[in-house]
Amino acid sequence: MPDFLTPAQRSERMSKIRSRDTSPELALRKALHARGFRFRLDDRKLPGRPDIVLPKHKAVVFVHGCFWHRHPGCKVATTPKSNTAYWLEKFDRNVSRDATAASTLSAAGWRVLVAWECELDSGRKVQATADRLAAELLTETKP
Repeated sequence: MPDFLTPAQRSERMSKIRSRDTSPELALRKALHARGFRFRLDDRKLPGRPDIVLPKHKAVVFVHGCFWHRHPGCKVATTPKSNTAYWLEKFDRNVSRDATAASTLSAAGWRVLVAWECELDSGRKVQATADRLAAELLTETKP
């Protein structure tokens, strides 16, 4: 199916996709804050610009969109039927960049946690994900 938008219209539409303060991210931040966690946001000094940085726990949380970051086994992580080669290359770059950021942060002593968009699409799931992350954050790691 051909694109019904001009390149300028497509560019404008794609520019509206938010990289921070998304609904899943806001919901998770609210749930973590209610559990007593205090954090910083989008620390540009850290590799990958984690969405949530918890310095007290030496941990970071990435809130990944299932489509863009290729959540394994998720029904949202589909591949567009048109221009497939471009999209596969784009997704590979995203996943590679995520892995590089996670390994660099881990090597620097940070704990890297990931929350997926599909884990945050309802109030019940947000609470369950926040509980899971809280348990991981409160678990002591042995050096």
